[in-house]
Amino acid sequence: MSWTRQQMAARAARELQDGFYVNLGIGIPTLVANYIPEGMTVALQSENGLLGMGPFPRESEVDADLINAGKETVTFTPGASIFSSADSFAMIRGGHVDLAILGAMEVSEKGDLANWMIPGKRVKGMGGAMDLVNGVRRVIVIMEHSGPGGGPKLLPACTLPLTGKGVVHRVITDLCVIDIAPEGFKLVELADGVSREEVEKRTGAPVH
Repeated sequence: MSWTRQQMAARAARELQDGFYVNLGIGIPTLVANYIPEGMTVALQSENGLLGMGPFPRESEVDADLINAGKETVTFTPGASIFSSADSFAMIRGGHVDLAILGAMEVSEKGDLANWMIPGKRVKGMGGAMDLVNGVRRVIVIMEHSGPGGGPKLLPACTLPLTGKGVVHRVITDLCVIDIAPEGFKLVELADGVSREEVEKRTGAPVH
Protein backbone atom coordinates (compact mmCIF):
# COMPACT_ATOMS: atom_id res chain seq x y z
CA MET A 1 0.00 0.00 0.00
CA SER A 2 1.53 3.30 -1.07
CA TRP A 3 1.88 6.33 1.22
CA THR A 4 -0.72 9.09 1.09
CA ARG A 5 0.31 12.72 0.62
CA GLN A 6 0.01 13.20 4.38
CA GLN A 7 2.19 10.15 5.09
CA MET A 8 4.79 11.40 2.60
CA ALA A 9 4.85 14.74 4.41
CA ALA A 10 5.13 13.03 7.79
CA ARG A 11 8.06 10.95 6.48
CA ALA A 12 9.76 14.11 5.21
CA ALA A 13 9.31 15.73 8.63
CA ARG A 14 11.59 13.03 10.02
CA GLU A 15 14.40 14.68 8.05
CA LEU A 16 14.14 17.84 10.17
CA GLN A 17 16.55 18.64 12.97
CA ASP A 18 16.25 20.99 15.90
CA GLY A 19 17.35 24.50 14.98
CA PHE A 20 17.03 23.99 11.21
CA TYR A 21 16.01 26.77 8.84
CA VAL A 22 13.82 25.06 6.21
CA ASN A 23 12.16 26.15 2.97
CA LEU A 24 9.05 24.22 1.88
CA GLY A 25 8.11 24.18 -1.80
CA ILE A 26 4.61 24.38 -3.27
CA GLY A 27 2.31 21.33 -3.13
CA ILE A 28 2.95 18.30 -0.93
CA PRO A 29 6.00 19.91 0.76
CA THR A 30 3.80 22.54 2.42
CA LEU A 31 2.10 19.73 4.38
CA VAL A 32 5.37 19.09 6.23
CA ALA A 33 4.57 22.11 8.43
CA ASN A 34 1.78 20.04 10.03
CA TYR A 35 4.15 17.25 11.12
CA ILE A 36 7.05 18.99 12.84
CA PRO A 37 7.85 16.82 15.89
CA GLU A 38 6.63 18.20 19.20
CA GLY A 39 9.38 19.98 21.12
CA MET A 40 11.50 20.57 18.00
CA THR A 41 12.29 24.14 16.97
CA VAL A 42 12.32 24.55 13.18
CA ALA A 43 12.12 27.93 11.43
CA LEU A 44 10.15 27.62 8.18
CA GLN A 45 11.23 30.15 5.57
CA SER A 46 9.36 31.33 2.48
CA GLU A 47 11.08 33.19 -0.34
CA ASN A 48 8.42 35.93 -0.37
CA GLY A 49 9.81 37.10 2.97
CA LEU A 50 8.48 35.04 5.86
CA LEU A 51 10.38 33.28 8.63
CA GLY A 52 8.71 31.28 11.37
CA MET A 53 5.62 29.82 9.69
CA GLY A 54 3.45 27.34 11.56
CA PRO A 55 0.84 24.78 10.49
CA PHE A 56 -1.90 25.65 8.02
CA PRO A 57 -4.60 27.76 9.73
CA ARG A 58 -7.97 26.52 10.85
CA GLU A 59 -10.88 28.35 9.25
CA SER A 60 -11.19 30.61 12.29
CA GLU A 61 -7.47 31.49 12.10
CA VAL A 62 -7.25 32.48 8.42
CA ASP A 63 -5.60 35.86 7.82
CA ALA A 64 -5.58 36.75 4.11
CA ASP A 65 -2.50 38.95 4.63
CA LEU A 66 -0.34 36.02 5.76
CA ILE A 67 0.54 33.97 2.68
CA ASN A 68 3.47 31.84 1.61
CA ALA A 69 5.17 31.82 -1.79
CA GLY A 70 2.42 29.55 -3.12
CA LYS A 71 -0.30 32.10 -2.21
CA GLU A 72 -1.57 29.84 0.59
CA THR A 73 -2.61 31.31 3.93
CA VAL A 74 -0.32 30.36 6.80
CA THR A 75 0.07 30.83 10.54
CA PHE A 76 3.05 32.26 12.40
CA THR A 77 4.90 30.85 15.39
CA PRO A 78 6.06 33.09 18.27
CA GLY A 79 9.01 35.20 17.15
CA ALA A 80 8.16 35.01 13.44
CA SER A 81 9.21 37.86 11.17
CA ILE A 82 8.28 39.45 7.85
CA PHE A 83 10.85 41.06 5.57
CA SER A 84 11.47 41.89 1.92
CA SER A 85 11.92 39.20 -0.72
CA ALA A 86 15.38 40.72 -1.37
CA ASP A 87 16.40 39.88 2.20
CA SER A 88 14.80 36.45 1.84
CA PHE A 89 16.86 35.64 -1.25
CA ALA A 90 19.98 36.98 0.46
CA MET A 91 19.31 34.42 3.18
CA ILE A 92 18.96 31.66 0.58
CA ARG A 93 21.92 32.67 -1.58
CA GLY A 94 24.08 33.21 1.47
CA GLY A 95 23.75 29.56 2.48
CA HIS A 96 21.72 30.24 5.63
CA VAL A 97 18.93 27.75 4.85
CA ASP A 98 19.72 24.22 6.00
CA LEU A 99 17.15 22.28 4.01
CA ALA A 100 14.73 22.71 1.11
CA ILE A 101 11.88 20.24 0.65
CA LEU A 102 10.55 20.64 -2.89
CA GLY A 103 8.19 19.05 -5.37
CA ALA A 104 9.38 17.81 -8.76
CA MET A 105 8.28 16.69 -12.19
CA GLU A 106 11.45 14.66 -12.79
CA VAL A 107 14.64 13.69 -10.94
CA SER A 108 17.60 12.01 -12.63
CA GLU A 109 19.86 9.34 -11.18
CA LYS A 110 22.58 12.02 -10.99
CA GLY A 111 20.43 14.24 -8.81
CA ASP A 112 19.36 16.64 -11.56
CA LEU A 113 16.03 18.32 -10.84
CA ALA A 114 13.26 19.48 -13.20
CA ASN A 115 10.45 21.16 -11.32
CA TRP A 116 9.58 24.51 -12.84
CA MET A 117 8.07 24.15 -16.31
CA ILE A 118 6.66 21.90 -19.03
CA PRO A 119 7.44 23.25 -22.53
CA GLY A 120 4.35 24.55 -24.29
CA LYS A 121 2.42 25.16 -21.09
CA ARG A 122 1.91 28.57 -19.55
CA VAL A 123 4.26 29.27 -16.65
CA LYS A 124 4.61 32.39 -14.51
CA GLY A 125 8.31 31.81 -13.86
CA MET A 126 10.61 29.56 -11.88
CA GLY A 127 10.05 31.44 -8.63
CA GLY A 128 12.82 30.79 -6.15
CA ALA A 129 13.55 27.23 -7.21
CA MET A 130 16.85 27.84 -8.97
CA ASP A 131 18.18 29.94 -6.11
CA LEU A 132 17.02 27.40 -3.54
CA VAL A 133 18.66 24.35 -5.08
CA ASN A 134 21.96 26.19 -5.42
CA GLY A 135 21.90 28.03 -2.10
CA VAL A 136 20.61 25.57 0.52
CA ARG A 137 22.74 22.89 2.12
CA ARG A 138 20.48 19.91 1.37
CA VAL A 139 17.60 19.31 -1.05
CA ILE A 140 14.89 16.69 -0.53
CA VAL A 141 12.20 16.08 -3.14
CA ILE A 142 8.68 14.85 -2.38
CA MET A 143 6.68 13.65 -5.39
CA GLU A 144 4.50 10.87 -6.72
CA HIS A 145 6.65 8.01 -8.01
CA SER A 146 4.86 7.98 -11.39
CA GLY A 147 3.50 10.74 -13.60
CA PRO A 148 -0.18 11.31 -14.49
CA GLY A 149 0.10 8.85 -17.39
CA GLY A 150 1.85 6.22 -15.29
CA GLY A 151 5.32 6.89 -16.68
CA PRO A 152 8.38 7.14 -14.41
CA LYS A 153 9.51 10.43 -12.89
CA LEU A 154 12.81 8.96 -11.68
CA LEU A 155 14.92 8.74 -14.83
CA PRO A 156 18.46 8.23 -16.16
CA ALA A 157 18.28 11.85 -17.37
CA CYS A 158 15.59 14.51 -17.10
CA THR A 159 13.64 15.28 -20.27
CA LEU A 160 12.21 18.60 -18.99
CA PRO A 161 14.12 21.89 -18.52
CA LEU A 162 16.39 21.65 -15.50
CA THR A 163 16.11 23.62 -12.30
CA GLY A 164 19.54 22.46 -11.18
CA LYS A 165 22.18 19.81 -11.92
CA GLY A 166 23.27 17.36 -9.26
CA VAL A 167 21.34 19.16 -6.52
CA VAL A 168 18.98 16.51 -5.10
CA HIS A 169 20.14 14.41 -2.14
CA ARG A 170 17.04 12.37 -1.28
CA VAL A 171 13.64 11.62 -2.90
CA ILE A 172 10.52 10.64 -0.97
CA THR A 173 7.72 9.21 -3.12
CA ASP A 174 4.46 7.44 -2.37
CA LEU A 175 6.35 4.13 -2.72
CA CYS A 176 9.70 4.64 -1.04
CA VAL A 177 12.65 6.75 0.01
CA ILE A 178 15.54 6.87 -2.46
CA ASP A 179 18.95 8.52 -2.10
CA ILE A 180 21.07 9.88 -4.92
CA ALA A 181 24.32 7.92 -4.58
CA PRO A 182 27.44 7.75 -6.76
CA GLU A 183 26.04 4.58 -8.34
CA GLY A 184 22.62 6.17 -8.98
CA PHE A 185 19.30 5.58 -7.20
CA LYS A 186 19.79 3.83 -3.86
CA LEU A 187 16.74 2.39 -2.10
CA VAL A 188 16.60 3.45 1.56
CA GLU A 189 13.09 2.60 2.75
CA LEU A 190 9.87 1.10 1.40
CA ALA A 191 6.33 2.21 2.16
CA ASP A 192 4.31 -0.41 4.05
CA GLY A 193 3.19 -3.16 1.70
CA VAL A 194 5.31 -1.97 -1.24
CA SER A 195 7.86 -4.39 -2.67
CA ARG A 196 11.27 -3.65 -4.10
CA GLU A 197 10.10 -5.23 -7.35
CA GLU A 198 7.29 -2.69 -7.67
CA VAL A 199 9.70 0.19 -7.10
CA GLU A 200 12.11 -1.18 -9.71
CA LYS A 201 9.28 -1.71 -12.20
CA ARG A 202 8.05 1.87 -11.84
CA THR A 203 11.48 3.53 -11.87
CA GLY A 204 13.02 4.53 -15.16
CA ALA A 205 16.59 3.74 -14.10
CA PRO A 206 18.26 0.96 -12.07
CA VAL A 207 17.62 0.95 -8.32
CA HIS A 208 20.53 -0.23 -6.16
